[in-house]
Amino acid sequence: MRAFAAVTIVISTALGLAACSPARVLNFATSSNDAKVDRNIAYGKGPRRTLDVYAPRHAEGAPVAVFFYGGSWQSGDKLTYQFVASALAAKGIITIVPDYRLYPEVHYEGFLSDGAKAMAWAKDHALQYGGNPRRLFVAGHSAGAYIAAMLALDDAWLARESLSPGRDLKGFVGISGPYDIVPFTDRKIANIFSTAKTQGLSQPINFAGGRNPPALLLHGIGDKTVYPRNTTRLADKLRSMGSPVDVKLYSGVGHLGIIGAMGSPMRFVAPTLKDTTDFILGASTDE
Repeated sequence: MRAFAAVTIVISTALGLAACSPARVLNFATSSNDAKVDRNIAYGKGPRRTLDVYAPRHAEGAPVAVFFYGGSWQSGDKLTYQFVASALAAKGIITIVPDYRLYPEVHYEGFLSDGAKAMAWAKDHALQYGGNPRRLFVAGHSAGAYIAAMLALDDAWLARESLSPGRDLKGFVGISGPYDIVPFTDRKIANIFSTAKTQGLSQPINFAGGRNPPALLLHGIGDKTVYPRNTTRLADKLRSMGSPVDVKLYSGVGHLGIIGAMGSPMRFVAPTLKDTTDFILGASTDE
């Protein structure tokens, strides 16, 4: 138990402080299996609208996953999550990690708009990296899982880029996401979503329907930052509407441990990587 607690502290430090050495250790230790990495590609105007692409060597018809990181919609950097992209690329998945605009520069509409643009870029450039544009997935952790969920469930955001979740997404992976957090208890979080006509319009759970893409929802039972009920409630709503959803709840795993477990030194903490790759690689192709 002491060893597990020490690992949790390391993960928390690494992901909480992007520039510190533990984050670099996670990134350094996680092999990408010699994936080709293209950095800082613009998908829109401004310094926060760039993305990194991790493409497996000799990829052909590979699935493409766009991963959105967390940070309470107020912080975060794609470089901190190299270990996530490297881990997925090593399994044969072309992985794209975008930066996106944050509060207070924008409210929630801003980072969802950026997310939709990044998805459109991924579909348009999939073939360039050996990917199949018909095997497009959206994924995210924490605040990034919120972004992924809204793009997958609320048709309006992808429609701005002439895309449709039901037609253009093969699936959605949400890791420890806040899908049902109204009424807001934090003033700053409330401000982020204050531009919504009603609070409900900002919540993924209210867009669960019968024509959503398949979903994989992962959550640690020990998560005290975003409570697991967010995942279980969304899963129940999706099932009730007839949309396919698979849920994995990890005993004793917290909010940062679940994503830190993507890194090779920490994979004993939770099977986050295996469950994610099994879902993406197991999805059918439209040949």
